[in-house]
Amino acid sequence: MSGAIVARLPDGRLHLQEGPIDLVIEAFGAVIEVERAYAQAVECFGGVLSDLVRELPTLRRPVGEAAPQLQGPVARRMAEAVWPHRAVFITPMAAVAGAVADEVLQALVRDRTLEKAYVNDGGDIAIHLAPGQQLRAGIVGDLHAPQLSGFATLHHDRPVRGIATSGRGGRSFSRGIADSATVLAATAAAADAAATLIANAVNVDTPAIRRQPACEIDPDSDLGGLPVTVAVGELSPALVAEALDRGVLEARRLRLCGIIDSAALSLKGHWRIEADDKAIAEARMG
Repeated sequence: MSGAIVARLPDGRLHLQEGPIDLVIEAFGAVIEVERAYAQAVECFGGVLSDLVRELPTLRRPVGEAAPQLQGPVARRMAEAVWPHRAVFITPMAAVAGAVADEVLQALVRDRTLEKAYVNDGGDIAIHLAPGQQLRAGIVGDLHAPQLSGFATLHHDRPVRGIATSGRGGRSFSRGIADSATVLAATAAAADAAATLIANAVNVDTPAIRRQPACEIDPDSDLGGLPVTVAVGELSPALVAEALDRGVLEARRLRLCGIIDSAALSLKGHWRIEADDKAIAEARMG
């Protein structure tokens, strides 16, 4: 793993980093099981970035009528996650962080007896829960000024094993104006792709929003000449409500299609939650 960082954080968590991939991993269980799990995660991590780089041209192309032909396991996870959204512009890169988290989590837990575990790839999180276990995950309302705004409590008997957050101020460009869009889904890759689309949908037409072609900011962006949000000025309460309502409509569509479990959307200190029950619990939003 030339160039990769493999380290233990002061609290014992495992830190793996290479290029843009930055993972924080924690497993719970007997010490020997946890240490073996960490060794498996390190072994898996060794080829992740190089495999992705080899297929990057295909991963940056929009998904069309024909499924992209990809070889690496992470690349295939990415394509699978965006395939349900192929009617709109989306590339497999929309699911890259979540797919990496899913792949490393699978290696982490393979043949191990763990109570619970997670792989956090910059806020896109893959989760393992044994029967009877639960995990509480923090929700960030503003990616420009990260601090916890609420929590989602995940239980073994729910189908959620992935969380992802997208929005303006995150690691990737956004075509919308959401401060954050946090999605719960069956996998981190599925949550990642859906969070991208929901964050894009939180939008409104007003001169207060400044946009610029993605390729002018980053010539290698998979978004090409599509406009992305670079600044959001003052918005009236009516415009904030309109933008959030648009995001909720997209989140509801994806939930009713069975693609996501629930979502929490934030803009200018205001929140919308789309869920069929109290999936996003212990919330102190806003």
